[in-house]
Amino acid sequence: MLTNLSKEQTALLIAAALFAVIAGAWIFEYAGYLPCELCLKQRWAYYAGIPFALFLGLAKPSWIKTGLVVLTLLLVANSIFGIYHSGVEWKWWPGPTTCTGGALAADGLPNLGEPGVMCDKPAIRIFGLSLAGWNAIICAVLANIAWRASRKP
Repeated sequence: MLTNLSKEQTALLIAAALFAVIAGAWIFEYAGYLPCELCLKQRWAYYAGIPFALFLGLAKPSWIKTGLVVLTLLLVANSIFGIYHSGVEWKWWPGPTTCTGGALAADGLPNLGEPGVMCDKPAIRIFGLSLAGWNAIICAVLANIAWRASRKP
């Protein structure tokens, strides 16, 4: 089905998918699942990718093939970032010291020097994956779609 789409249609599909994902993140945030520092940084790819993909789809530049490759790289990088964040949440490797570790001081009181939302504690897991894990999967799938579209003659 996706093979029948033009490069422009694929770019618009990716823009719509990126918007749906970031809108979902905003809905989770509104529902009380606050993002951590790494979650917020993962959103940068969406904020850059949505207008870029829209431009590729609507403006139909002569360099759309190159634009889809750039979009692929952006999504692959964000997928890797999502894997990194998931690894921090699963305690496979340490995260940044600015948002991991204990939020309580030695006396049991809140440590006001620490952020309120810790990067090593997922706000929610859906089918066993945190939102960072889902971000990694979604970006990998969209990167694959963008890459395949860029290879079309």
